[in-house]
Amino acid sequence: MARGTFFNRKIHSLFGVLPVGIFLVFHLMTNYQATKGPEAYNSAAAAIGNLPFLIVIEVVFIFLPLLFHAIYGLYVMYQASFNLHRFNTFRNWMFVLQRVTGILTLIFVAWHVWEARINRPADPDFYQLMTQILSDPFMYWFYVIGIVAAVFHFSNGMWSFLVSWGVTVGPRAQQVSTYVWMVVFVLLSIVGINALNAFV
Repeated sequence: MARGTFFNRKIHSLFGVLPVGIFLVFHLMTNYQATKGPEAYNSAAAAIGNLPFLIVIEVVFIFLPLLFHAIYGLYVMYQASFNLHRFNTFRNWMFVLQRVTGILTLIFVAWHVWEARINRPADPDFYQLMTQILSDPFMYWFYVIGIVAAVFHFSNGMWSFLVSWGVTVGPRAQQVSTYVWMVVFVLLSIVGINALNAFV
């Protein structure tokens, strides 16, 4: 592997965890405040909105890393070879699902950013905004699929990250890591879907 490719893959992997993965978990936990009612959710959303230098934080620490992760991820996917008919193994399925959920997550995030960040009212009631969006059954299921895809992409990506960065080296460590991140996937999916259900 060429040095430039190796470096880009490492950065792509790192950006998937720091800060994009951390932001995903933080965003899910913030949305979970909706289960405590409109005031709790609007208060949490307002606290984020009042952060100093919010635009700088969003652009430098979220949008740019996410953009690089997405664009380079599409490039990696274009180069990937899917051999499920020859290697029908668990890890190969995870490899394929990582790519599929990457596409689904990219579509979902692009739409969510447009709908809830760029095209929103100037001074929105965030709870009411999400309630309105999710009142459409199609959008509700679109959000369910998007959240589950994003959580899977993060959780399975964490497994790959730990392998590629030399943290989980042996088969035993990788097997334990598989179980750990499967549990994380289930728990975060529950958090995300419960948050959605609080709006409907």
